[in-house]
Amino acid sequence: MAELATPAQPAVLEVDQAADTASESDYREELSTYSASLTSSVLDYRYTHGRRYHAYHSGSYQFPNDEEEQDRLDFFHHILVHLTCGGRLHFAPFQPDGARILDMGTGTGIWAIEMGDKYPNAEMILGNDLSPIQPSWVPPNVKFLVDDVESDWAHEKPFDYIHERYFAASIKDWPRLVRQCYDNLRPGGWVEFQETQNPVHCEDGSVTPDNYVFRMLNLIDEAIGERHINPGPHLEGWLKDAGFVNIHHEVFRLPIGTWPKDQKMKEIGAYMARMYLDGVDAFTNVPFTEVLKWSKTEVEVFNAKVRQDVLNKKYHAIHNFHVIWAQKPEN
Repeated sequence: MAELATPAQPAVLEVDQAADTASESDYREELSTYSASLTSSVLDYRYTHGRRYHAYHSGSYQFPNDEEEQDRLDFFHHILVHLTCGGRLHFAPFQPDGARILDMGTGTGIWAIEMGDKYPNAEMILGNDLSPIQPSWVPPNVKFLVDDVESDWAHEKPFDYIHERYFAASIKDWPRLVRQCYDNLRPGGWVEFQETQNPVHCEDGSVTPDNYVFRMLNLIDEAIGERHINPGPHLEGWLKDAGFVNIHHEVFRLPIGTWPKDQKMKEIGAYMARMYLDGVDAFTNVPFTEVLKWSKTEVEVFNAKVRQDVLNKKYHAIHNFHVIWAQKPEN
């Protein structure tokens, strides 16, 4: 296969040196200030002491589906769509009027619901997921289905547009999933994948393998086995191998923490840090205890060190966020 061109990378993020001396308590207060308006307008946090997991095809997804995790997923949706992508729900240029749209792994259904509001003339927006956690009050053209995208698909009619986001650490056979998308699109239809790149990296050498965010993501990769934790950089090649054309690939950056000097990146970084501080238990609970056989105490100590490194401004960690969209040939 011919080597694919690497997407153009943006300029290196400049560090806000003036903020590097903030204490941990000051940093927590800063993160709270950044997230206060988002919390009041988008999220209604309801924390629980236990964690809940899906029952359908139990074990194929190792992360929670309880209210705390649903809030985190909606929080991440806001980071990606409304901060990182400038409010764009999609990049693929499909025709929405009369369109049949599939949202693979819809989660809380927030993307599908916003699409239903945006495109009332779309024929149907179908969201599928292992967990039936979506709300019942939705736009009339939005429907939800409990389904496993790794099983054989059995849709009666092809789709005009298929959307996927945040499947890292969840899929065993990515090329097969891409081929199923191809087979279930009408000629000329579009597919779009949006995935973070793992583990974290940096642009200045500040994040080394002993960083606990870096270590956590590598240990999750070890625990999940065949389920690919880093699909983002490979999707362009998988799409080409499946027969897609008009492949487009953009890379955005998601800093962790308020260390960037750029104000937009600082805001995104504040929300990403908040997501890690609130979400680390969801990331590590099952993979570390049930697969790596750690004790609950060992996991709690490790998670505390992850939070400590998230709050340490000397670490300038970044996730790349890959958005790839492509078209099935007309013929």
